[in-house]
Amino acid sequence: MCKVIEDMRKESLQEGVKEGIKEGAINTAKRMLADKILTLEKIAEYTGLSLNEVKKLKTE
Repeated sequence: MCKVIEDMRKESLQEGVKEGIKEGAINTAKRMLADKILTLEKIAEYTGLSLNEVKKLKTE
């Protein structure tokens, strides 16, 4: 039973890290969009977000 709990804890931690990384990429993309220097394609490339995600952030 302890193994199951430990595996669940590790999985939760990994999900939290992934969410944190994604949130950081979103914040970076928002700052890049505010500067209005780079193309949407370049922002997607540099942040690792999809082009559709960057386009959505631009409209928000």
